Amino acid sequence: MDAQARSIVIGAGIGGLAVALRLRAQGRDVLVLERAPEVGGKMRTVPSEAGPVDTGPTVLTMKPVFDDLFASIGESLEDHVTLAPEPHLARHWWRDGAVLDLWQDQTRSAAEISGVFGPAARTDFEKFSAEAARLFDAFDLPMMRASKPSRVGLTARVLKEPSLIRAMAPLSTLAQKLARDFRDPHLRQLFGRYATYVGGSPYRSPAVLSLISHSEASGVWRVAGGMHNMALSLKALAEKMGVSFMLGADVTRIEMQGGTVAAVHTGDGRFACDEVVFNGDPRALSTGLLGATATAAVPAAPLEKRSLSARVWAFAARAAGPDLVHHNVFFATDPRGEFDPIAKGEMPEDATIYICAEDRGTGITPPDLERFEIILNAAPTTDAQKGAAPTAKEKEACRQRTHHTLAQFGLAFDSWPADRALTIPREWEARFPGSAGSLYGQSPHGMMAAFQRPTARTRIPGLFLVGGGTHPGAGVPMATLSAQHAAEEMRQARTSTSPSRPTATRGGMSTA
Repeated sequence: MDAQARSIVIGAGIGGLAVALRLRAQGRDVLVLERAPEVGGKMRTVPSEAGPVDTGPTVLTMKPVFDDLFASIGESLEDHVTLAPEPHLARHWWRDGAVLDLWQDQTRSAAEISGVFGPAARTDFEKFSAEAARLFDAFDLPMMRASKPSRVGLTARVLKEPSLIRAMAPLSTLAQKLARDFRDPHLRQLFGRYATYVGGSPYRSPAVLSLISHSEASGVWRVAGGMHNMALSLKALAEKMGVSFMLGADVTRIEMQGGTVAAVHTGDGRFACDEVVFNGDPRALSTGLLGATATAAVPAAPLEKRSLSARVWAFAARAAGPDLVHHNVFFATDPRGEFDPIAKGEMPEDATIYICAEDRGTGITPPDLERFEIILNAAPTTDAQKGAAPTAKEKEACRQRTHHTLAQFGLAFDSWPADRALTIPREWEARFPGSAGSLYGQSPHGMMAAFQRPTARTRIPGLFLVGGGTHPGAGVPMATLSAQHAAEEMRQARTSTSPSRPTATRGGMSTA
């Protein structure tokens, strides 16, 4: 059967949902095709005895990005999604007994650091935080807010403030910069962790990624009902505006005619269109998963350098031991002992463990049975692992190492979840084909990584990209911001050409 939609969005992750809203606001007929049974992409949940547990992103930052999205379609964020500010950014534990809280209030964080690690550590933190804020401001317009990262714009910004060069530390890795910025090794390890927010190792990521800490210090919010509820709210609003959704629709290829996009094929039929935006890992295009004609859409070589994956537990249990907050980090004894094995494709014996206690937060009394998401960094999959089912032995190894590490901090759960509560890299690859299990797309390693990331407009007329695998990068705010770039690039492409409206094959079924 054939159907017609002027704009087709492949994938209903946060980027796909956001671009669907923006395209509909431009007056486009929009059809979203999603291979999963529900929207959200990595913002998914799994069932538990205490209710749905998020098993994807846990932190909502950069709220103005979402305010802008809703404002662009004449709506207000607060009318559709309930957000609660979380002034307590995270609680951090080390094996030597040190415990440190960070807060949105930088003065309070500085006081905490002074109390735990001394006044010299506070001085280092205050200087580092000021530099991170300056870097964030410098990179915001020429990099993150630009549809294509601008070296000229960034250079002009730096020339106005030459001291930014020292803060950027262009010849250093993040770990090398932190070794100079912090005298205390605890703080080096803590701020090195921000490289993992975009799927990198602090020992291989550029020093400029220190600016990520400022996005979190600028504010963190909890989404009522969990992060997945953001995706559900966007879908409901999109449907209200007239966007059509087909769930369980596995796209097999993108059809070209006359050198431009003409249709999208699924197992259920052919859908004619004059533009497509792909919300998936761009590597799926270069490896031919959406047809041979789409392989030329983006340069393949940079995409083969993959970001980190993760092993993720999502379950309900009763916890005993340390007093958890909403965001918690239990650090490995030696960070090199974590990232060196991952660089070799191995599971570390001793890894840093992040725990989101989803039913905890400022002003909240948690229930007896709580929901938890546990995340451990992992290597992406290899070609040799592709298609191989995870084994019970692999999952048991992860269970034992996670349990052993948390036990050393005195944390225990009354019951450990079954294997189905664990998602490992090969399962991420199965859910997001072409990703090699990487949760953040292309690797952020190297000084030029930000300039090598695919942008919204591809080499194929009528085919565009959106999502965390695309500029400006990984993370919920960046994927949402990429939708703004994609919608604007699509609008500009339309005004520069005069395509005739494609028609559905006679006998086709409309999904409008």
